[in-house]
Amino acid sequence: MSRLTRILSRPVAKPYRSGRLPSTGKPYLNQNGYLDFSPDDIENPKNWSPARRWYITFVTVLLVVNATLASSSPSGALQGISRQFSVSTEAAGLVVTLFLLGYCFGPLFWAPLSEFYGRRYIFYISFIGYVIFNFLCAFANNFAALLIGRFLTGTFASSPLSNSPAVLADIWGPVERGNALALFSMMTFVGPALGPVISGFLELKKDWRWNFYVLLWFGAATTVLMFTIPETLAPVILTKKAKRIRKMKIPGYEDVKAPVEGENRSLMAIYRIALTRPWKILVDPISLMVAVYLSIVYMLLYMLFTIYPIVFQQKRGWNSGVGELPLIGTIVGAAVGGAIVFWNSSRDRKKLEAGHVGKAEDRMPLAILGGILLPISLFWFGWSANYNSVHWIVPTIAGAVLACSFLLIFVSYLNYLTDTYLMYAASAVAANTIARSACGAAAPLFTQYMFDALGVGGGASLLGGVATLLAPIPFIFYKYGEPIRVKSKFAPTDDKPEPTPQSSDLEMNRQGSSATDTSDTSDTSDEEVPPEHTYTNEGVGYDRVARPDDTREKGAGQLDGMDGPERIPIKDVEKAGT
Repeated sequence: MSRLTRILSRPVAKPYRSGRLPSTGKPYLNQNGYLDFSPDDIENPKNWSPARRWYITFVTVLLVVNATLASSSPSGALQGISRQFSVSTEAAGLVVTLFLLGYCFGPLFWAPLSEFYGRRYIFYISFIGYVIFNFLCAFANNFAALLIGRFLTGTFASSPLSNSPAVLADIWGPVERGNALALFSMMTFVGPALGPVISGFLELKKDWRWNFYVLLWFGAATTVLMFTIPETLAPVILTKKAKRIRKMKIPGYEDVKAPVEGENRSLMAIYRIALTRPWKILVDPISLMVAVYLSIVYMLLYMLFTIYPIVFQQKRGWNSGVGELPLIGTIVGAAVGGAIVFWNSSRDRKKLEAGHVGKAEDRMPLAILGGILLPISLFWFGWSANYNSVHWIVPTIAGAVLACSFLLIFVSYLNYLTDTYLMYAASAVAANTIARSACGAAAPLFTQYMFDALGVGGGASLLGGVATLLAPIPFIFYKYGEPIRVKSKFAPTDDKPEPTPQSSDLEMNRQGSSATDTSDTSDTSDEEVPPEHTYTNEGVGYDRVARPDDTREKGAGQLDGMDGPERIPIKDVEKAGT
């Protein structure tokens, strides 16, 4: 096993080799006597060069593109699948539904493993499993085998969606991390939009199996790059470092331990929290309203892969390849939304540097903009697409605005969730991920019937009406969010005491999501967290890092402006209050 580990360690993109690190000098310990990273420690992923960290970001985002591309790719080849296996087009749509149901189950399984064993090997196992089960889809000889393969590929592909944001949280500081996460969020929309375009043209010249051949080729190429991802989870790196130091037998440090080695955590305890806490938080008012909003947005995203063929193929008579090309407009819209997020992050950073004390509701302006654009773009798309006399570019532009609104809403609300729930953020995002994936899975099953009955204009107007009803939610959060948070039993605020260590989660680096992470890292109902633990302020946002004894001296948004981690002893935090 050690030999295999050495072989796999050779291609990784870390700036050092453990065996070549100097053995002289005293280990750096924190005030509790545990091993820690020194200020300029090369083993700390946040100290690696920007070029190296952007490379790791690129590879992890590429894993996400594989997952999101695979989710929608067969939607452009449903006619071919229907003919091959003699099933209805609606039944063929189950290949998308079951993949997204895998998204519901997968994070509950992979995220706790990544927090316990680290990111790297979980990526290896899950992504190789995804590629293997794509073979089952590509060479399925009956419809049942195809559906089983799709569910399993969705389950394995969900690992990059839940763990990639956590990797970004591992390697980037609070300010730079926002741009990396904006790139991640864009890929969650770009991948699904590209899938039907590729499969639509393959349907013309080849058959539906070529759709899976392309996924296999793309997955194989990505696998080569995946093996260059180093371990980035700090507790795992520190544990290996502690073992190495103990082996050196440095006088006075023969029994040095990493912080995680001093905790009584177990994998079963992690799973117990991961499987129960999200459902408790889901019914909390803020979490519930955000889940409803994002579930509808996610459902709309996957409805588009049925709506666009109705508009451009069934109504205008375009072929399956050209008829999917207008989806490229949604990619442009997502890119514009990402640019707005980049600009907003830059503006917020300047405000923080000027002394502005932020709060969770500062995330809402982008959600307000997205909430206004969403119903406008739906009405615009529906009634311009309803008439063939209207030039095709008009509904295509409407689709771009629609995608822009999707991204603004998605990023804003996920950030708001994590700023609101802090140490419970992973559970809140997990509940949201499961809810929206379930709604997205249902979309292919009813969209065709809905638009056949109501027409394009009527169907889009119904959706626009729902979006209009949801539009006031960000305004409500912006004005009344803070009083709502004060009444929540899960949302720590300045007007009530923090949860005690025994009653809260031991949360590690998260995602997002959705991608989205799902597990807390300790069963704190059974195991008491040592009171001497400190908390490293890593900032807030989609990737919020927190501990059970997390207490803030500053507003949630203010932490984003910190240049680096600041260790706060728990005794000092208790004096500071929240």
